[in-house]
Amino acid sequence: MVGIMATSEAIKLALEQEVDLVEISPNANPPVAKLLNFDKFRYQQEKQAQQARKKIKKITVKGIRLSVRIGQHDLDFKAKQSNEFITEGNKIKLDVVMRGREQAHPQLAFELINKFLSLITVPFIKEAGPSKMGNTVSVILGPQVK
Repeated sequence: MVGIMATSEAIKLALEQEVDLVEISPNANPPVAKLLNFDKFRYQQEKQAQQARKKIKKITVKGIRLSVRIGQHDLDFKAKQSNEFITEGNKIKLDVVMRGREQAHPQLAFELINKFLSLITVPFIKEAGPSKMGNTVSVILGPQVK
């Protein structure tokens, strides 16, 4: 803390100590400046930003594709995978693909989705309900927030 001084004196003081004069808050009255090594300061700021980025949990969307003609064992296996994905904190995009004449019976896809959701044992929430787009019926599931 040097106190209030003229800009020219502050620049002279910075040159004597071989450091940089950095303006911290220009809108204050009088403006606040600091004597510091700017390269070292910028390096520390980048390190802090990098540490903050490391702590952020990245949520990924895992895709699971089903068919209307899927067997029970395959359905159980996909449900087990879904349980693992949800416990890891990932979202799931469940797609039921209908081919050919199956497209004439979209209610089969909706029934399959309801059956699949009943097989998932981990608590989850539906983020986007079953919706039909073309030959695909999709639903997005996410982990339940604690």
